[in-house]
Amino acid sequence: MPRPLSATIHTAALANNLVVARKFAPKSRIWAVIKANAYGHGLARAFPGLRATDGFGLLDLEEAAKLRELDWAGPILLLEGFFCPTDIDVIDHYSLTTAVHCDEQLRMLEMARLSKPINIQLKMNSGMNRLGYTPEKFRAAWARARAVQGVGQITLMTHFSDADGPHGIAHQLEAFERGAEGIAGARSLSNSAAVLWHPDAHFDWVRPGIILYGASPSGKTADIADIGLKPAMTLASEIIAVQTVEAGQSIGYGSTYVAARPTKISVVACGYADGYPRVAPEGTPVIVEGVRTQLVGRVSMDMLTVDLTPCPSVGIGSRVELWGANLPIDDVASSCGTIGYELMCAIAQRVPVRAE
Repeated sequence: MPRPLSATIHTAALANNLVVARKFAPKSRIWAVIKANAYGHGLARAFPGLRATDGFGLLDLEEAAKLRELDWAGPILLLEGFFCPTDIDVIDHYSLTTAVHCDEQLRMLEMARLSKPINIQLKMNSGMNRLGYTPEKFRAAWARARAVQGVGQITLMTHFSDADGPHGIAHQLEAFERGAEGIAGARSLSNSAAVLWHPDAHFDWVRPGIILYGASPSGKTADIADIGLKPAMTLASEIIAVQTVEAGQSIGYGSTYVAARPTKISVVACGYADGYPRVAPEGTPVIVEGVRTQLVGRVSMDMLTVDLTPCPSVGIGSRVELWGANLPIDDVASSCGTIGYELMCAIAQRVPVRAE
Protein backbone atom coordinates (compact mmCIF):
# COMPACT_ATOMS: atom_id res chain seq x y z
CA MET A 1 0.00 0.00 0.00
CA PRO A 2 1.12 3.58 -0.58
CA ARG A 3 1.40 5.95 2.36
CA PRO A 4 -2.03 7.16 3.48
CA LEU A 5 -1.26 10.79 2.68
CA SER A 6 -3.21 12.35 -0.21
CA ALA A 7 -4.53 15.64 -1.54
CA THR A 8 -8.05 15.94 -2.92
CA ILE A 9 -9.13 18.70 -5.31
CA HIS A 10 -12.82 19.58 -5.04
CA THR A 11 -14.16 20.48 -8.48
CA ALA A 12 -17.51 21.64 -7.12
CA ALA A 13 -15.76 24.02 -4.71
CA LEU A 14 -13.87 25.64 -7.58
CA ALA A 15 -17.10 26.13 -9.52
CA ASN A 16 -18.77 27.55 -6.41
CA ASN A 17 -15.93 30.01 -5.82
CA LEU A 18 -16.12 31.25 -9.40
CA VAL A 19 -19.82 31.96 -8.83
CA VAL A 20 -18.94 33.88 -5.66
CA ALA A 21 -16.40 35.98 -7.59
CA ARG A 22 -19.09 36.81 -10.18
CA LYS A 23 -21.48 37.91 -7.44
CA PHE A 24 -18.91 40.41 -6.21
CA ALA A 25 -18.11 41.72 -9.69
CA PRO A 26 -21.32 41.12 -11.68
CA LYS A 27 -20.58 43.65 -14.41
CA SER A 28 -17.03 42.49 -15.11
CA ARG A 29 -15.61 39.63 -17.10
CA ILE A 30 -13.31 37.26 -15.24
CA TRP A 31 -9.76 36.13 -15.85
CA ALA A 32 -9.52 33.02 -13.64
CA VAL A 33 -5.89 32.97 -12.56
CA ILE A 34 -4.37 29.49 -12.78
CA LYS A 35 -0.67 30.31 -12.61
CA ALA A 36 1.69 27.97 -10.71
CA ASN A 37 -0.19 24.91 -11.96
CA ALA A 38 -3.49 26.35 -10.71
CA TYR A 39 -1.99 27.32 -7.35
CA GLY A 40 -0.79 23.75 -6.84
CA HIS A 41 -4.18 22.21 -7.58
CA GLY A 42 -3.19 21.00 -11.04
CA LEU A 43 -4.28 22.74 -14.22
CA ALA A 44 -6.09 19.71 -15.66
CA ARG A 45 -7.83 19.03 -12.34
CA ALA A 46 -8.88 22.66 -11.83
CA PHE A 47 -10.07 23.28 -15.38
CA PRO A 48 -13.45 21.47 -15.14
CA GLY A 49 -14.40 23.52 -12.09
CA LEU A 50 -13.39 26.84 -13.64
CA ARG A 51 -14.37 26.43 -17.26
CA ALA A 52 -17.36 28.78 -16.84
CA THR A 53 -14.89 31.67 -16.61
CA ASP A 54 -14.47 34.24 -19.38
CA GLY A 55 -10.73 33.72 -19.66
CA PHE A 56 -7.72 32.19 -17.94
CA GLY A 57 -4.60 33.98 -16.69
CA LEU A 58 -1.30 32.13 -16.32
CA LEU A 59 2.43 32.51 -16.87
CA ASP A 60 3.84 29.62 -18.85
CA LEU A 61 3.50 28.94 -22.55
CA GLU A 62 3.42 25.20 -21.84
CA GLU A 63 0.45 25.65 -19.52
CA ALA A 64 -1.28 27.78 -22.17
CA ALA A 65 -0.75 25.02 -24.72
CA LYS A 66 -2.10 22.45 -22.26
CA LEU A 67 -5.19 24.56 -21.75
CA ARG A 68 -5.80 24.58 -25.50
CA GLU A 69 -5.37 20.79 -25.49
CA LEU A 70 -8.14 20.66 -22.89
CA ASP A 71 -10.39 22.22 -25.55
CA TRP A 72 -10.42 25.71 -24.07
CA ALA A 73 -11.09 28.03 -27.01
CA GLY A 74 -11.55 31.24 -25.03
CA PRO A 75 -9.05 33.93 -24.05
CA ILE A 76 -5.77 33.04 -22.34
CA LEU A 77 -3.67 35.81 -20.80
CA LEU A 78 0.09 35.58 -20.21
CA LEU A 79 0.35 37.64 -17.02
CA GLU A 80 4.10 38.32 -17.32
CA GLY A 81 4.09 38.48 -21.08
CA PHE A 82 6.85 36.91 -23.16
CA PHE A 83 10.61 36.75 -22.83
CA CYS A 84 12.09 36.23 -26.29
CA PRO A 85 11.03 36.58 -29.95
CA THR A 86 10.32 32.86 -30.38
CA ASP A 87 7.68 33.11 -27.63
CA ILE A 88 5.68 35.36 -29.95
CA ASP A 89 5.42 32.53 -32.46
CA VAL A 90 3.75 30.40 -29.77
CA ILE A 91 1.47 33.27 -28.78
CA ASP A 92 0.46 33.63 -32.43
CA HIS A 93 -0.09 29.89 -32.88
CA TYR A 94 -2.34 29.50 -29.83
CA SER A 95 -4.07 32.90 -30.15
CA LEU A 96 -2.96 34.09 -26.71
CA THR A 97 -3.33 37.50 -25.12
CA THR A 98 -0.16 38.83 -23.55
CA ALA A 99 0.80 41.42 -21.01
CA VAL A 100 3.30 44.01 -22.25
CA HIS A 101 5.22 45.84 -19.55
CA CYS A 102 8.43 47.17 -21.12
CA ASP A 103 9.95 48.63 -24.28
CA GLU A 104 11.87 45.43 -25.01
CA GLN A 105 8.60 43.55 -25.43
CA LEU A 106 7.22 46.26 -27.69
CA ARG A 107 10.36 46.11 -29.79
CA MET A 108 9.95 42.35 -30.24
CA LEU A 109 6.33 42.85 -31.29
CA GLU A 110 7.38 45.49 -33.81
CA MET A 111 9.77 43.01 -35.40
CA ALA A 112 7.46 39.98 -35.29
CA ARG A 113 5.82 38.43 -38.33
CA LEU A 114 2.34 37.38 -37.27
CA SER A 115 -0.51 35.53 -38.92
CA LYS A 116 -3.06 37.69 -37.10
CA PRO A 117 -3.06 40.58 -34.60
CA ILE A 118 -2.23 39.80 -30.98
CA ASN A 119 -4.34 41.30 -28.22
CA ILE A 120 -2.24 42.81 -25.45
CA GLN A 121 -2.69 44.10 -21.92
CA LEU A 122 -0.47 47.14 -21.51
CA LYS A 123 0.68 47.21 -17.92
CA MET A 124 1.10 50.30 -15.82
CA ASN A 125 3.27 50.44 -12.72
CA SER A 126 0.86 52.38 -10.53
CA GLY A 127 2.87 51.94 -7.34
CA MET A 128 3.72 48.28 -6.80
CA ASN A 129 7.06 48.82 -8.54
CA ARG A 130 7.48 45.42 -10.10
CA LEU A 131 6.44 45.44 -13.76
CA GLY A 132 4.98 48.10 -16.00
CA TYR A 133 5.30 51.63 -17.31
CA THR A 134 5.05 54.53 -14.90
CA PRO A 135 1.99 56.76 -15.31
CA GLU A 136 4.19 59.43 -16.91
CA LYS A 137 5.42 57.02 -19.61
CA PHE A 138 2.22 55.09 -20.12
CA ARG A 139 0.64 57.20 -22.86
CA ALA A 140 3.78 57.05 -24.99
CA ALA A 141 3.90 53.27 -24.57
CA TRP A 142 0.23 53.02 -25.55
CA ALA A 143 0.80 55.17 -28.64
CA ARG A 144 3.74 52.99 -29.64
CA ALA A 145 1.75 49.80 -29.09
CA ARG A 146 -1.17 51.17 -31.08
CA ALA A 147 1.14 51.81 -34.01
CA VAL A 148 2.35 48.20 -34.13
CA GLN A 149 0.67 46.45 -37.04
CA GLY A 150 0.62 43.13 -35.19
CA VAL A 151 -1.16 44.47 -32.11
CA GLY A 152 -4.93 44.06 -31.88
CA GLN A 153 -7.00 45.17 -28.92
CA ILE A 154 -5.17 46.99 -26.13
CA THR A 155 -6.46 46.56 -22.57
CA LEU A 156 -5.07 48.82 -19.85
CA MET A 157 -3.79 46.87 -16.86
CA THR A 158 -2.27 47.39 -13.43
CA HIS A 159 -1.84 45.43 -10.21
CA PHE A 160 -2.56 46.43 -6.61
CA SER A 161 -0.07 45.92 -3.79
CA ASP A 162 -2.31 46.66 -0.79
CA ALA A 163 -5.88 45.82 -1.76
CA ASP A 164 -6.02 43.36 1.16
CA GLY A 165 -4.90 45.80 3.84
CA PRO A 166 -5.48 49.17 5.45
CA HIS A 167 -3.24 51.03 3.00
CA GLY A 168 -5.83 50.32 0.32
CA ILE A 169 -5.82 51.13 -3.38
CA ALA A 170 -6.70 54.84 -3.56
CA HIS A 171 -3.15 55.98 -4.30
CA GLN A 172 -2.70 53.41 -7.07
CA LEU A 173 -6.15 53.99 -8.52
CA GLU A 174 -5.39 57.71 -8.72
CA ALA A 175 -2.06 57.02 -10.42
CA PHE A 176 -3.71 54.67 -12.91
CA GLU A 177 -6.47 57.11 -13.78
CA ARG A 178 -3.93 59.89 -14.20
CA GLY A 179 -1.72 57.82 -16.51
CA ALA A 180 -4.64 56.39 -18.50
CA GLU A 181 -6.65 59.61 -18.79
CA GLY A 182 -8.20 59.96 -22.21
CA ILE A 183 -6.98 56.56 -23.43
CA ALA A 184 -9.67 54.31 -24.84
CA GLY A 185 -9.77 50.62 -24.09
CA ALA A 186 -10.94 48.08 -21.55
CA ARG A 187 -9.49 48.15 -18.03
CA SER A 188 -8.19 45.24 -15.91
CA LEU A 189 -7.10 46.16 -12.39
CA SER A 190 -8.59 43.97 -9.68
CA ASN A 191 -6.94 40.99 -8.01
CA SER A 192 -8.83 38.79 -5.51
CA ALA A 193 -8.72 41.36 -2.72
CA ALA A 194 -10.00 44.13 -4.96
CA VAL A 195 -12.75 41.84 -6.26
CA LEU A 196 -13.98 41.37 -2.70
CA TRP A 197 -13.35 44.77 -1.15
CA HIS A 198 -12.93 47.46 -3.82
CA PRO A 199 -15.86 47.50 -6.25
CA ASP A 200 -14.78 50.89 -7.59
CA ALA A 201 -11.85 49.15 -9.27
CA HIS A 202 -13.69 46.31 -11.02
CA PHE A 203 -14.02 47.90 -14.47
CA ASP A 204 -14.16 45.56 -17.50
CA TRP A 205 -12.08 42.58 -16.36
CA VAL A 206 -11.16 41.28 -12.90
CA ARG A 207 -8.42 38.76 -12.12
CA PRO A 208 -9.36 36.59 -9.11
CA GLY A 209 -6.77 34.08 -8.01
CA ILE A 210 -6.64 32.87 -4.42
CA ILE A 211 -10.38 33.22 -3.78
CA LEU A 212 -11.07 30.70 -6.54
CA TYR A 213 -9.27 28.15 -4.37
CA GLY A 214 -11.21 29.05 -1.25
CA ALA A 215 -8.60 30.98 0.72
CA SER A 216 -8.33 34.58 1.85
CA PRO A 217 -6.30 37.27 0.05
CA SER A 218 -5.44 38.72 3.46
CA GLY A 219 -4.50 35.37 4.97
CA LYS A 220 -7.19 35.84 7.60
CA THR A 221 -9.97 33.25 7.71
CA ALA A 222 -12.35 35.71 9.34
CA ASP A 223 -12.16 38.03 6.32
CA ILE A 224 -13.93 35.49 4.09
CA ALA A 225 -15.97 33.62 6.71
CA ASP A 226 -19.40 34.68 5.52
CA ILE A 227 -19.11 35.07 1.74
CA GLY A 228 -19.60 31.48 0.65
CA LEU A 229 -16.15 30.41 -0.50
CA LYS A 230 -15.28 26.71 -0.15
CA PRO A 231 -11.81 25.15 0.20
CA ALA A 232 -10.79 23.54 -3.07
CA MET A 233 -8.02 21.38 -1.60
CA THR A 234 -7.96 18.90 1.28
CA LEU A 235 -4.66 17.50 2.50
CA ALA A 236 -5.32 14.43 4.64
CA SER A 237 -3.44 11.50 6.09
CA GLU A 238 -3.74 8.91 8.86
CA ILE A 239 -2.24 8.08 12.22
CA ILE A 240 0.49 5.44 11.80
CA ALA A 241 1.58 5.14 15.45
CA VAL A 242 0.36 6.07 18.93
CA GLN A 243 2.30 6.29 22.18
CA THR A 244 2.22 7.93 25.59
CA VAL A 245 5.05 10.29 26.46
CA GLU A 246 5.75 10.71 30.16
CA ALA A 247 6.20 14.08 31.85
CA GLY A 248 9.68 15.42 31.15
CA GLN A 249 10.17 13.42 27.96
CA SER A 250 10.74 15.17 24.65
CA ILE A 251 9.36 14.54 21.17
CA GLY A 252 11.17 14.71 17.86
CA TYR A 253 14.36 16.25 16.53
CA GLY A 254 15.96 18.90 18.67
CA SER A 255 13.77 18.00 21.67
CA THR A 256 11.85 21.20 21.04
CA TYR A 257 8.74 19.91 22.83
CA VAL A 258 8.92 18.53 26.38
CA ALA A 259 5.76 17.03 27.85
CA ALA A 260 4.53 18.77 31.01
CA ARG A 261 2.41 15.73 31.90
CA PRO A 262 1.80 12.23 30.54
CA THR A 263 0.61 12.90 26.99
CA LYS A 264 -0.83 10.61 24.36
CA ILE A 265 0.59 11.54 20.98
CA SER A 266 0.17 10.24 17.45
CA VAL A 267 2.56 10.02 14.55
CA VAL A 268 1.04 11.14 11.24
CA ALA A 269 2.31 10.21 7.78
CA CYS A 270 3.16 13.68 6.49
CA GLY A 271 6.32 15.75 6.62
CA TYR A 272 8.21 18.57 5.00
CA ALA A 273 9.18 16.36 2.03
CA ASP A 274 5.45 16.26 1.28
CA GLY A 275 5.17 20.04 1.35
CA TYR A 276 3.99 20.50 4.93
CA PRO A 277 6.01 23.41 6.37
CA ARG A 278 8.94 22.38 8.55
CA VAL A 279 8.63 25.69 10.37
CA ALA A 280 5.17 24.77 11.70
CA PRO A 281 5.40 25.41 15.45
CA GLU A 282 3.81 23.71 18.41
CA GLY A 283 0.15 24.64 18.43
CA THR A 284 -0.37 24.54 14.66
CA PRO A 285 -3.95 23.23 14.28
CA VAL A 286 -4.70 19.71 13.07
CA ILE A 287 -8.03 17.87 12.81
CA VAL A 288 -8.14 14.24 13.97
CA GLU A 289 -11.43 12.43 13.29
CA GLY A 290 -13.27 15.76 13.34
CA VAL A 291 -11.65 17.03 16.55
CA ARG A 292 -9.35 20.04 16.47
CA THR A 293 -6.04 19.47 18.21
CA GLN A 294 -2.46 20.61 17.62
CA LEU A 295 1.00 19.81 16.44
CA VAL A 296 3.74 19.02 18.97
CA GLY A 297 7.43 18.59 18.28
CA ARG A 298 9.34 19.41 15.14
CA VAL A 299 8.04 18.40 11.70
CA SER A 300 10.26 15.68 10.21
CA MET A 301 10.88 14.83 6.57
CA ASP A 302 8.15 12.17 6.47
CA MET A 303 6.24 12.48 9.76
CA LEU A 304 4.75 14.89 12.24
CA THR A 305 3.40 14.40 15.76
CA VAL A 306 0.04 15.47 17.16
CA ASP A 307 -1.33 15.83 20.70
CA LEU A 308 -4.24 13.41 21.20
CA THR A 309 -5.41 14.86 24.52
CA PRO A 310 -8.67 16.21 22.98
CA CYS A 311 -9.37 12.90 21.20
CA PRO A 312 -8.00 10.03 23.32
CA SER A 313 -10.07 7.28 21.68
CA VAL A 314 -8.51 7.55 18.20
CA GLY A 315 -5.83 5.15 17.03
CA ILE A 316 -3.82 3.83 14.13
CA GLY A 317 -5.69 4.43 10.88
CA SER A 318 -7.69 7.39 12.21
CA ARG A 319 -8.13 10.17 9.64
CA VAL A 320 -6.11 13.37 10.00
CA GLU A 321 -7.01 16.55 8.14
CA LEU A 322 -4.03 18.86 7.75
CA TRP A 323 -6.13 21.46 5.92
CA GLY A 324 -9.41 21.41 4.08
CA ALA A 325 -13.14 21.76 4.70
CA ASN A 326 -12.82 21.50 8.48
CA LEU A 327 -9.52 23.33 8.85
CA PRO A 328 -8.97 26.45 6.73
CA ILE A 329 -5.57 26.50 5.08
CA ASP A 330 -5.20 30.11 6.22
CA ASP A 331 -5.28 28.98 9.86
CA VAL A 332 -2.39 26.59 9.25
CA ALA A 333 -0.47 29.17 7.23
CA SER A 334 -0.95 31.84 9.90
CA SER A 335 0.54 29.53 12.53
CA CYS A 336 3.54 29.04 10.26
CA GLY A 337 4.06 32.73 9.56
CA THR A 338 3.15 32.45 5.89
CA ILE A 339 0.08 32.53 3.62
CA GLY A 340 -2.20 29.89 2.17
CA TYR A 341 -0.83 30.50 -1.34
CA GLU A 342 2.55 29.05 -0.34
CA LEU A 343 1.10 25.92 1.24
CA MET A 344 -1.05 25.18 -1.83
CA CYS A 345 1.89 25.58 -4.18
CA ALA A 346 4.27 23.54 -2.01
CA ILE A 347 2.53 20.15 -2.26
CA ALA A 348 5.29 17.75 -3.28
CA GLN A 349 5.23 15.59 -6.38
CA ARG A 350 5.27 12.42 -4.30
CA VAL A 351 1.86 13.23 -2.74
CA PRO A 352 -0.98 11.47 -4.62
CA VAL A 353 -3.53 14.00 -5.85
CA ARG A 354 -7.03 13.21 -7.09
CA ALA A 355 -9.98 15.30 -8.18
CA GLU A 356 -13.59 14.71 -7.18
